[in-house]
Amino acid sequence: MAGGVTVSSEISSIRSPRVKAARQLARRSFRQRTRLFLAEGPQAVREALALQSRGVVTELFVTGAAWSRHDDLVTEAAGHGVPVHAVSGEVMAELAQTVTPQGVLAVCRFVDVPLQRLTEAAPRLAVLLANVRDPGNAGTVLRTADAAGADGVIFSDASVDPYNSKSVRASAGSLFHLPVVAGCPLREAVAALRGAGLQVLAADGGAESKLDEPGPGSSLARPTAWLFGNEAWGLPRDLLALADRAIAVPIYGRAESLNLAAAAAVCLYTSARALRS
Repeated sequence: MAGGVTVSSEISSIRSPRVKAARQLARRSFRQRTRLFLAEGPQAVREALALQSRGVVTELFVTGAAWSRHDDLVTEAAGHGVPVHAVSGEVMAELAQTVTPQGVLAVCRFVDVPLQRLTEAAPRLAVLLANVRDPGNAGTVLRTADAAGADGVIFSDASVDPYNSKSVRASAGSLFHLPVVAGCPLREAVAALRGAGLQVLAADGGAESKLDEPGPGSSLARPTAWLFGNEAWGLPRDLLALADRAIAVPIYGRAESLNLAAAAAVCLYTSARALRS
């Protein structure tokens, strides 16, 4: 017994069936088949446990050292009936996707929602990710959208999986905070959001309209869905054509451009301010 929680003997073999099953969740195909994913680190686990009324966390793996630091998480998980597995450092290193694991890792059920649930909730600020392939960028945009008070984030079917371990870590728990739609065809998402009364604005560095100009700036007081494209090539013409308008973040200095996460932060906070003014 540790911290009031009864535990079986420590799992020290990476060949353990439980460890093998969890390790397979590093592969997208296995995640899609089981609708399970890994949430690594105390912050992500804490936010996942906050949704335990929906049975989000199915298992918890924790090292002895992490147990002493995060006994509250272990106790909370056990209190919800979540199986808690004490594991060796070697096993945690096998499960974790980071160079220096934090010693706490949960197996979680998918938390994404249907597109209709997002649109029926009368969103005022939403994010569309088109062809976004870098999981770190995608997770950071999700975290930024959460911070800016967005009502949901849509990962198009051509974008990275939101349950990619790097994306989950980069979201810093925000994956569990706001509605996420996964694998939706972009045209379908645009049509649904427009039907829900949102204008669709494309963030495009080459656009003539600038975010700080009176025209584009005043239009942000309307419910808005921001469309963000690929990190390297942005939005191609056919996707730009889906938007009501393309808007560029102004560059005042000599930088060639902003990266995706930075541009998204500027656009979303500008919209959030306009919607609240």
